[in-house]
Amino acid sequence: MPASSSQERLARWRQALRGEGYRLTPARQAVLQVLAESQQALDATQIFDRARQRYAHLGLVTVYRTLETMLALGLVQRVHCPSQCARYVATEPGHQHLLVCRGCGRVWYFEGDDLDALMQAVAGESGFSIEEHWLQLIGLCEECRRDREEASPRGDGDEVRPCGGRTERPASR
Repeated sequence: MPASSSQERLARWRQALRGEGYRLTPARQAVLQVLAESQQALDATQIFDRARQRYAHLGLVTVYRTLETMLALGLVQRVHCPSQCARYVATEPGHQHLLVCRGCGRVWYFEGDDLDALMQAVAGESGFSIEEHWLQLIGLCEECRRDREEASPRGDGDEVRPCGGRTERPASR
């Protein structure tokens, strides 16, 4: 299932927030727009910086509160980035997992996993009642891998930038 457009996300999020009684203030709208348009996993500071370009009176506390609300409603999810602050990305309808590029920070969604046998085995051995799971595969996208190989033809050179390390690429890709 392809990722929904930013406009579809915004409409879905606005409806969910209104349905739970949340007001759609200009500050909250700016945060929603940044998250809906991003193809990268962003940390709170990145969201704040981008959203302030849309609404100059935005406060960092509003960003954190909006993220907490969106997490609770299942509209965004945290992305694991080793040695980094938590990052956030839009969730897509249905059960999906993420591919996260540790070079550029872009995120791709993918469906399907055959973890049932593993989860049953773990539950049986541990006595743990597994209620849900999430899966994030972290690596290098084709473009970052190619950039790295060009920078170091033997593949033993440059370190990969941390998750979200580069500026976001246009959505046209």
